[in-house]
Amino acid sequence: MGVAVNAVQPDAFSPPPEQSEVPLLPARMVNEYQYCPRLAYLEWVQGEWAESVDTVEGRHAHRRVDRRGGDLPIVGDGASEKVHARSVTLSSARLGLIARMDLIEGEGERVTPVDYKRGKRPHVTRGAYDPERVQLCIQGMILQEHGYTCEVGILYYVQGRERVEIPFDEELRVLTRQAIAGLRGMAAGGQIPPPLEDSPKCTRCSLAAICLPDEVNFFRRMDAPPRPLAVPRDDALPLYVQARGAKVAKNGETLDIYVEDEKTQSIRLIDVSQLVVMGQVYVTTPTLHELMNREIPVSWCSFGGWFLGHTVGVGHKNVEVRTAQYRASFDPQHCLGLAKSVVVAKIQNQRTLLRRNWKLGEVPEDLIEGFQQDVRRAQRAADLGELLGAEGQAAARYFGTFSAMLSRTEGEKEMRFDFTTRNRRPPTDAVNALLSYAYALLVRAWTMALTAVGFDPYRGFYHQPRYGRPALSLDLMEPFRPLIADSAVIQAINNGEVRPSDFTSAAGSVALDDGGRKRFISTYERRMDQEITHPVFGYKVSYRRIFELQARLLARHLLGEIPEYPNFTTR
Repeated sequence: MGVAVNAVQPDAFSPPPEQSEVPLLPARMVNEYQYCPRLAYLEWVQGEWAESVDTVEGRHAHRRVDRRGGDLPIVGDGASEKVHARSVTLSSARLGLIARMDLIEGEGERVTPVDYKRGKRPHVTRGAYDPERVQLCIQGMILQEHGYTCEVGILYYVQGRERVEIPFDEELRVLTRQAIAGLRGMAAGGQIPPPLEDSPKCTRCSLAAICLPDEVNFFRRMDAPPRPLAVPRDDALPLYVQARGAKVAKNGETLDIYVEDEKTQSIRLIDVSQLVVMGQVYVTTPTLHELMNREIPVSWCSFGGWFLGHTVGVGHKNVEVRTAQYRASFDPQHCLGLAKSVVVAKIQNQRTLLRRNWKLGEVPEDLIEGFQQDVRRAQRAADLGELLGAEGQAAARYFGTFSAMLSRTEGEKEMRFDFTTRNRRPPTDAVNALLSYAYALLVRAWTMALTAVGFDPYRGFYHQPRYGRPALSLDLMEPFRPLIADSAVIQAINNGEVRPSDFTSAAGSVALDDGGRKRFISTYERRMDQEITHPVFGYKVSYRRIFELQARLLARHLLGEIPEYPNFTTR
């Protein structure tokens, strides 16, 4: 599947020149290429990685040999002592290869690499699958390059406690050279290989949710619905800290929350997906280091919920995604096409939310037809200005009837939520204050999702760049305003989770107090965790996962793998 494989003669192998800027190829990456070229490209070129049960078990199987021990003899010193060296890293600039070898055993200069594998020995003709044989052969090639005699290798299967001898014959060497040349050519070509089709390899691949093999193939052919590969379960949740003067400190495998020097709560790090600090909260330096090491982002917000920024580690390595994003953002027609799709999806989702939550009998037919006219106007827009007009007209129609989705509470006026029109900066009533707060939470969540995938959240297609504004986050959140933010506001009001007494008013501005903010965050996060049946793919997925899925589908579109960006519209 790599472009260079077919151009390589069976026994031809061209090492990189000595001064080549191409980095050394790790033996593990050649293994991945032999297994699936697309997987190797995602990991090696785009810097993607995700854990799975298999990767965790594999790391556990290596726990002993990963501890360095023993020494290799110096070639040519005539020594003939036994060799037993663990966790040895060797490279060859001439071959352009590097490998970390679990175990090297032998006597004197005649050595044998031993590679540890999880699971049991497969019962196949050559004793092992080709990717493992190729990886082991690379270790032998590097050892030979350093002057050792190395004719066979050993694959040790931890679960079955079996050793399988793999001879480095000419057939295996040819296969290994082809894999090396194929990976090097694929990386230099800068074109991701197509996904496998209906392959059993995908079901256990840790990068299935990143690769999206069935989803990409579905949008290319529009035939069979994909298998549910993109929805691994993740029980970690955002941790919100908003108490004034609070401190967050790492304590072993937990985060301890202190308020006025008194510990109020301990949360396991494994249960935290993000740390969201609101207002004057102190996060210790060791805590920040640990969160960055674990790739757990920290969101910094004002006490009122305004998103100020976030802290991550070194950032995502996938520069290809950002390059494609910038290229498309300077193409007016591409921007217009993407902008029209998100606005149309937003209007459709607004109409759906009204239908679901209407409290005044039947939804007027003229209202539904008005939304349909707004959709047609947005689809016909010739530029972003016309599109903005269509979106504004639909928004006026939507918020003009928003109060019809709120329960009518009997009693005194101060116990009711009144809403007439959308206003902000500052919001002048409780419903608008809730909406503004929900949108602030939503833009923060989208910024986190886009950053995790490799995008620059500040360069958009519909919302134009402006200092301090995460334009791409605002773009992609548009269809989710009604589905997440507005829905959470309606639920919080109608279920009595937030009450009119939870708001404070000053100088014409209305804001949530501490207790109301805490309860609304709970409502919002519950909505984010709600699982729905994906309207296109047909599998169960939470809204939180849909954010990541949509971000990755946008990347697949911008990189040319799928013709259009598929916006999310619920039924």
